[in-house]
Amino acid sequence: MRLYHRYLKKFSICLILFWGVVQVSAQKDSIYIEARLSSDRKFLEVNQEIIYHNRSDKDLRTIKLLNWVSAYNKRGTSLVYRKLEDRNNDLHFAQPHQLGKLLELNVKGSEDQTIPINTLSDESLFLPLEKALKPDESVTLQLKYRMQLPDKKFTGYGTSGQNTALKYFFIVPDHFDPDNITRKNYHDIEEQVNFNTYWTINFDIPVNSFIEGNLPQIQMNSFKGYLESDPEFLISSNEYPSIKVDVDGNSTDIKFGYQLKPEEKQNLEFYLPLQLKFIKEKIGFLPESLFISDKFRAKEDFFGNNDIVFWKFRFQLFTDAEKTDLDYFGIITKKILDESIIADKQKDHWFKNGLKSYLEMQYLKKFYSNTRLLGKLPETQIFGIKPLKIFHASKVKLLDRYGLAYQYIMLQNLDQKIGEDFAVLSNFNDMTISGFETGSLFNYSADKMGYETFNTTVRNYISQYSGKKINPEEFLNAIAGKDKTNSYLSGFFRQKNRVDFKLGHIKKENDSLQLKVIKNTNLAIPVKLEAQTKSGEKKAYWIETEENERTATLSLPATDNIYKVTLNSGYIFPESKYRNNFLYAKGLFSNTKKIKLKLIKDIPDPEYNEIYISPRIRFNNTYDKFLLGVNLKNQSFFDEKFLYSFTPMYSTGTGKLTGSGAVSYSILPAESFIRSLTFGVSGSYFHYDYNLAYQKGSLFSTLSFRKNPRSTVSRSIALSYNYFERDLSPLMVANNDYKKYNLWSLGYGYSDSQMIHEKSFSLSTQGMEDFNKITAEGFYRWEFAPRQKLSVRLFAGYFLRNDTRNNLFNYGISRVSNYAFSYSLLGESANSGILSQQFILADGGFKSFIPGTVNQWITSFNVDSSVWKIFHVYADAGVYKNQNLPAKFIWDSGIKVRIIPDFLEVYFPIQSSLGFEPSFKDYAKRIRYTLVLNLGSIINAARRGWY
Repeated sequence: MRLYHRYLKKFSICLILFWGVVQVSAQKDSIYIEARLSSDRKFLEVNQEIIYHNRSDKDLRTIKLLNWVSAYNKRGTSLVYRKLEDRNNDLHFAQPHQLGKLLELNVKGSEDQTIPINTLSDESLFLPLEKALKPDESVTLQLKYRMQLPDKKFTGYGTSGQNTALKYFFIVPDHFDPDNITRKNYHDIEEQVNFNTYWTINFDIPVNSFIEGNLPQIQMNSFKGYLESDPEFLISSNEYPSIKVDVDGNSTDIKFGYQLKPEEKQNLEFYLPLQLKFIKEKIGFLPESLFISDKFRAKEDFFGNNDIVFWKFRFQLFTDAEKTDLDYFGIITKKILDESIIADKQKDHWFKNGLKSYLEMQYLKKFYSNTRLLGKLPETQIFGIKPLKIFHASKVKLLDRYGLAYQYIMLQNLDQKIGEDFAVLSNFNDMTISGFETGSLFNYSADKMGYETFNTTVRNYISQYSGKKINPEEFLNAIAGKDKTNSYLSGFFRQKNRVDFKLGHIKKENDSLQLKVIKNTNLAIPVKLEAQTKSGEKKAYWIETEENERTATLSLPATDNIYKVTLNSGYIFPESKYRNNFLYAKGLFSNTKKIKLKLIKDIPDPEYNEIYISPRIRFNNTYDKFLLGVNLKNQSFFDEKFLYSFTPMYSTGTGKLTGSGAVSYSILPAESFIRSLTFGVSGSYFHYDYNLAYQKGSLFSTLSFRKNPRSTVSRSIALSYNYFERDLSPLMVANNDYKKYNLWSLGYGYSDSQMIHEKSFSLSTQGMEDFNKITAEGFYRWEFAPRQKLSVRLFAGYFLRNDTRNNLFNYGISRVSNYAFSYSLLGESANSGILSQQFILADGGFKSFIPGTVNQWITSFNVDSSVWKIFHVYADAGVYKNQNLPAKFIWDSGIKVRIIPDFLEVYFPIQSSLGFEPSFKDYAKRIRYTLVLNLGSIINAARRGWY
């Protein structure tokens, strides 16, 4: 009976396949698959038939098939490298049983001849054909293969204990390469590769398992239908929920690849009908079904609406219902666009991402127009007061997030052009540039030409390209055809933009106000002007600027009682600067900006010139002890080109005033080999010994070379002039020590902070009237196992000339001479005690207290390696030579304990040139430690992988 049912099932499948093939257009590929998943969910066996059509305009002699399971096969693949860029080394260190690989593959052609396969490990397989395949002709390929599925934790696809997620594992043609000549690797970027295909897939899955996917299910474990995207399935021991939504008489079945909490499902049953109706009104259609995986949900949910968790406290920005609404509108919108629009993600990613952001903005305008960026968090009371109300961030609207995110990354000159290939976009620019900036431009165009006109253009364009690969350039031409002021967009998307509109002085002439709008570009970009009365009444005007003319004039009736004029209010256009978009027409501050004093760093309010005044308390060293003071600066959460910071402080250790100050200006060219060129001046006054102070004045310039925001490589050149004046003790005066001196420094730095092979190199020269020296340093750190690293440092220093009066400027062996006051030493002049045991990895870098300094040349080699958990071993060796003395070899070794890696570490010397150090009576005084109290370093380490 079982045999009878097996043959009956095969007959039914063949019949279904026959009728499916009959319905397939001659120009559409079809793929038939029978797949069996092993009981342990690790292996997938596939029998597959591909009917492939030649869509190119020339004869094909090879066909390329994508074998993307091989991306998980070994170290060094594009996928592994991309994960390392994202600070994820799971796949790099995966065990063999966790990897994915193609184990067997047999391919036969239309005439049942075997097609040879050179290798199973390539991600692109090129199959030779016996005879050329002419345009519009088809060939049938029979494939039989077996693969080991990767662990699901690497990309969200693969197998885990209960779930098996299948996507990009079936071997398929690449429809974006009709000529079948270009290798394509898997990057885990959710790109379409096989579209406009008729699929029939039958699964044999483990008992007590359930399966769902994005293909229509025709019977148990069998799926069939057309897809404009790639097939995706979830095989699980759990049955997951679905929600059917009716909109205008048509139903959409939304299936979830994860469990929904009861409250979440209840919220979705309320919001999904509203969301789908809204989306249909904008784009004109809804699919019959959608499948949402847990990976897709995590990638496309609403950024910035999560609760803030601090220690045992949780602060909620939005209600659970609002979070569900915000999250799922973006998720559903992007899923519909992905399943219905055929786009090459590498080149045209911005079209769907921009449409998603545009639709989000329209949804927020309708339902969350007055909602704040921080939600209800500013209403949080502490001891009866609402402290967050003092921040401008508490007044920023949720809608402003699109313009603010662009501003944040653009002001660091780490933004990328919208048309950049997706694979080289940083994770942050994926969101802010491809999504937010494009969506803002779409919204700006829609506002100018009329939202219904824009939406109609979108609907017509999507309908026109149904079943075909889109050409977004034609969409830009379409909206330019509706309104010629949109003509700038095509070129705008192909470059990094620094457009800046600003208001000139407002003049009253007779019964009108004369305004000038100045732009820094020759492009004919329209600008939106908003006039506001003191009572809050607003009136908007669109100014159509001319090409190659940078000034436009506008006359407003003075009878309108205009109090304030604003350009592009609400960050609606991605400008490089908003601070010059506001002017007052009346009052004390007419034609000027108001000044606002603020206590703590904040999101900048472009309407004001803001000065941040914040109290400061920090421990400087054992001489100044705690410093109490106030910092005045203009730097908000966003970088500025012109920065100033002044910090007068009171030294509790000396009872005197100390402090520091700096002024700098940065040039940030959008398109150049330079990322930034900074010029500045700074000064400081602190103490370096008991009752001995120093003054330092500096002129400096730093050139940072442009970097790919996904890259971990940074390069820079720094030039500085420093003037020092020190108080001297009577003994120092007697020894003719340096009271005043000048230092010139020029250096080049290279660093690559990638996860597995971290490296850096620096070369510098320094000089004054009494010496010149050149210094080189190289560093390499290899992570040879998860959280286990081997570090190697090479140092070389050489005096080109040394006529100094003492050892102040000498190279250090185990301690540095901080003559430039550039190191954070707790005891600058300490020669004994716990403060003198602080270690700085500089100069020779020896951990043992090897006496002496170097006045001619030194080379050293420092190495340390992980042993177990926080315990490392280290060793140092080097050769140095002082003037008129022979060269000397020195070495040391010991154990390092990394309490907080790179910030708090303790060194226990064991054996060195001095002998067996634990046997020394003063061994406790020979233990060294590093202590880094630099919040900026911690923040920079935490944000790696984003940009």
